Amino acid sequence: MQRLQKMLAHCGVGSRRECEEIIEQGRVEVNGRVVTKLGTKVNPDDGIRVDGERVTVERRVYYLLHKPRGYVCTNSDDRGRMRVIDLIPDARRIYTVGRLDEASEGLILLTNDGALTNIVCHPRYQVDKTYRLEVRGPVEPKQLDRIERGVWLAEGKSAPAQVRRVDRQGNRSIITLSVWEGRNRELRRIFAKVALRVTRLARTAIGPLRIDGLEVGAYRRADPRELAFARERMSSDWRPQRVAAPVERRWEERLGRTRAPRRSR
Repeated sequence: MQRLQKMLAHCGVGSRRECEEIIEQGRVEVNGRVVTKLGTKVNPDDGIRVDGERVTVERRVYYLLHKPRGYVCTNSDDRGRMRVIDLIPDARRIYTVGRLDEASEGLILLTNDGALTNIVCHPRYQVDKTYRLEVRGPVEPKQLDRIERGVWLAEGKSAPAQVRRVDRQGNRSIITLSVWEGRNRELRRIFAKVALRVTRLARTAIGPLRIDGLEVGAYRRADPRELAFARERMSSDWRPQRVAAPVERRWEERLGRTRAPRRSR
């Protein structure tokens, strides 16, 4: 059994908040009786109607899409901007799992599965998201250390990131890193805190899901077996991994630099 508003949202009636309003307005019937109490538990087999029309549970769908820049990850936008969901011709109510801002690009998972969305997005479940960022100029070891240890943002300290690779191409640096948090524009704000300006940001992976083979704007259906990593976290036996303190990294060596010799006293 699950809460009525959650069931309605899964059926594509509207967002969770919209479904709560519909219930409170007395527009929902369960097995012939009007229900106005939020949190009422229902079964998928119950006869549920909204405004007199039968509501049925939709089959779960999962899409992987290569988001282009200039698109927004929202189902409604009063500014008339291009939406990610418009790139997938599916009549069901699907939504993005997490968000990439309008200026960012890369891998997006879209679904109508609320439980899976919570697993992938909630930092408790530690699903890594991997990004490739371009910044202007060189990167200093102390900047990378701060990114890995976390920096203070308006809403608190960011979780430690894992910097996987740093490359230099002309007057720009390419940084590949993984994080499991998903705060609004978090990476851009973290890099700004260490005086690095992000000029391009692309997500390349969500857990084991990779963007490989997907052209910009293209999508494919995800096999449910590919999402086993998320469903494993739904098990009562799964426990979050303990977050260890970041190890002091020899970034000078990784960046092709050497430490200055200490002066003898």
